[in-house]
Amino acid sequence: MKFNYCPTCTAPLAINEENYLGCTNRECTFVHYQNPTPVVGAIVEHDDDTIVLVQNVGWPPTWYALVTGFLEKHEHPDEAVLREVKEETGLDGEIVSFRGHYTFERMNQIIMIYHVKASGPINIDKTEIADYKIVPIAKAKSWPQATGIALQEWLEERRGF
Repeated sequence: MKFNYCPTCTAPLAINEENYLGCTNRECTFVHYQNPTPVVGAIVEHDDDTIVLVQNVGWPPTWYALVTGFLEKHEHPDEAVLREVKEETGLDGEIVSFRGHYTFERMNQIIMIYHVKASGPINIDKTEIADYKIVPIAKAKSWPQATGIALQEWLEERRGF
């Protein structure tokens, strides 16, 4: 969100000496820090030898990634990741492990990645997910940003590298 005026005192905002957007009124202490948005993501292991990748609505047809979603107010990340897996794939999942946190600088996000096991038929939410694919773990490939780095680390561990 872009601000032009201070929400506290209505004075104009400008980049301060610390390179943050801050209030120009010397008596006001407002600074817009632009803290990252918390996001959860799941490496969804499906039926022990495959993973589920999803294509969000609006993405190019060749882009598939992990299930991800925003952490909601008062929600624990463990709950959020299972909710997102259920909402986007229709699968009931079980957390195997927390894999770590990863930054997605372009979107100013911090993504908490989990390994989640799930089984059963997939039923995607067409309002958020355009498509999905089930990929054998042996053939899975990663990508060079955020969730892709998490997937690469998991694949290397899984494959014994």
